Amino acid sequence: MRGRQSRNDIPSDPYYTRGAQKASEMVLKRYVVLYLATLIVLIPIDFLFLRTVAKELFTSQVGEMLGEIRLAPAVLFYLLYVAGILVFVSAPPGATWRSTLLYGALFGLFCYATFELTALALLKQWSWRVVLVDVSWGMFMTALSSTSGLLIADQIAPKA
Repeated sequence: MRGRQSRNDIPSDPYYTRGAQKASEMVLKRYVVLYLATLIVLIPIDFLFLRTVAKELFTSQVGEMLGEIRLAPAVLFYLLYVAGILVFVSAPPGATWRSTLLYGALFGLFCYATFELTALALLKQWSWRVVLVDVSWGMFMTALSSTSGLLIADQIAPKA
């Protein structure tokens, strides 16, 4: 074994260490850009929906149940939802715009249907109309924001 480096010797090589550190920084930058781009696309389109279609629909269908929006749970929802989008939809190494569009729609379906069907099962004022509109919106919004986030990240912080 004389003259050969073992695997344990490689990390002590300063060029290897710098290269690995640079690669880690690039991956981290990509995740941050992907997260922020997805969040920045998702929030305005969801607010637009909530202020137009959803406001009237929810008021007419389940109005007595509605209260004032509580900021902390709303912010927590968006932060966690976008993290879920990255984990399950747009951050995997093989993600393409086509796969992200499909899996974004499916992720939206599963997440929104979970809430909506639970509400329909438990709350007497919940309606199928609310379920259909909100689940459809969740699919569209998640597909659009995850795919847009991926395309933006591909421009700003391409995959290594």
